[in-house]
Amino acid sequence: MSFRPCLVVPVYNHGPAARRTLPRLVETGLPLVVVDDGSAPEHGAVLDELATRYSAITLVRHDQNQGKGGAVITGLRTALNMGFSHGLQVDADGQHAFDDIPRFLAKAQTAPAALIAGQPEYDASVPKGRLYGRYVTHFWVWVETLSFAIKDAMCGFRVYPLAATNALFDKVALGRRMDFDIEVMVRLYWSGMAIHQLQTRVIYPEDGASHFKAWQDNWLISKMHTRLFFGMLWRLPKLIARHFQRPKHWSSVAERGSRLGMRSLWLAYRLFGRPGFRLFLYPVMAYFFITGASRRHSLDYLTRLFRHQGPLPGLAKAPGLWAGFRHHLAFGESILDKLAAWAGRVEKQRDLRFDGRQHLDAIKQSGRGALLVGAHLGNLELCRALSDQPMTVLVLTEHALKFNALLAEINPAARMNMLEVSQMGPDTAMVLRQRIDAGELVVMVGDRTSASKAGHALACDFLGEPAPFPIGPWVLAHVLECPVYTLFCVRQGQGHLVSLEPFAPQGIKLERKTRQQTLALWAQRFADRLAAHCRQAPLQWFNFFDFWQADKGQRKDPL
Repeated sequence: MSFRPCLVVPVYNHGPAARRTLPRLVETGLPLVVVDDGSAPEHGAVLDELATRYSAITLVRHDQNQGKGGAVITGLRTALNMGFSHGLQVDADGQHAFDDIPRFLAKAQTAPAALIAGQPEYDASVPKGRLYGRYVTHFWVWVETLSFAIKDAMCGFRVYPLAATNALFDKVALGRRMDFDIEVMVRLYWSGMAIHQLQTRVIYPEDGASHFKAWQDNWLISKMHTRLFFGMLWRLPKLIARHFQRPKHWSSVAERGSRLGMRSLWLAYRLFGRPGFRLFLYPVMAYFFITGASRRHSLDYLTRLFRHQGPLPGLAKAPGLWAGFRHHLAFGESILDKLAAWAGRVEKQRDLRFDGRQHLDAIKQSGRGALLVGAHLGNLELCRALSDQPMTVLVLTEHALKFNALLAEINPAARMNMLEVSQMGPDTAMVLRQRIDAGELVVMVGDRTSASKAGHALACDFLGEPAPFPIGPWVLAHVLECPVYTLFCVRQGQGHLVSLEPFAPQGIKLERKTRQQTLALWAQRFADRLAAHCRQAPLQWFNFFDFWQADKGQRKDPL
């Protein structure tokens, strides 16, 4: 699901304040889900009037007061059912700094799987009892999470990922009054959700109506902390282990397999051909399928693809273990194809079918080169057989040292015109610009964030869920001032189909004021094109890691 935020506003007898605050929230341009939590008739009439005046307001009403938590739950469920991806909870009484809404949403867009919560900065208007009482809750939250990750669990100014949060509502009956904000935050932390807190100004307006009932709500909060404390006890091993786990970028995961194993597979191919290679391939891939995390990530990708697209060629029914194993076998076949390509054992006419050759001819006739952006789909290495034009391939060789060492053994020229992305800098960009001017092609992938700049990515809709895509290709295209094409190569039967498609024939220009929006546009266009090719060859996209959480909520603002 793409990033589609809305505002969720719980209201209970805030008629005068709502008359002032809701029009201001409408000015943000965001849709509003306003939940009338059983307000008195005179207050409800104000909400009816505002909902009639402003089409951006969707008004939901409780016949009886359920408490702030009940209103927020209703609002978040309504927002999810309306097709929104994120709900920004904001109070109607004017406590929260509406000017911070863009900042909270920007953070949510770069970390779409995380909860973005306010960390209050109070002025003199805050009641001292409420201020000091918060420290009791801070202490218990730190105990219940065995962590200082949550700086404040009581501020209701926060952005919820709707799907994950509503899934929690389906599993656990949460407190529905003033205990809600605390409990939902602790339980989302327990579920593994990342939590980012942004400082924000919080005031207590003179005409604000507080619905905090000292005895009743403090009793509910005390009971909640008791439940959470005992819930922490049986989660103790998991919470302790969490301190020894650090989110890993995909590039930090060590290679599995050995250079000797890959050399043995290559030897089997040379001696016995592809049938002999397959005899070795089945047990090897079975080992990795059974013992590694790649099985889980393969099934995750295939399930998302099937759920999003339905039956596809090679994926006619809901994927299970056999589909995941076939995915691994296809990856093993692609390794052989890569080795064969580097060894010069690819016959252009027999083994390759080229869709888009006219574009390559046009590039050559222009006298300048182009940027070709591919993906870990099929076999980009075979594209070396496309043309006699020189190519520079940007690779992450520090993450595939064994494989590249084997390539160098098979063909001493294997390392020629290969450049590590970690070497990218102003000097390298100048060299690439010179090569483009000389008519050379520069090839890179657009479906993995950089190993050296992990986090320089934007969340794009990919197979129905936000996923991180790098901004590097589009920044490089701007620097090189050259046409951009997409390049894919997938196996079809005994041969391969190469597809060269125009992507940005006039190049990509990034203006300072619209830089982020432009980068997001091109990244999303590439994600859409990759998804289309995954539909055509579902078992040939080879990213065996948690692609949708590749940066663990750490995606950065590229600006």
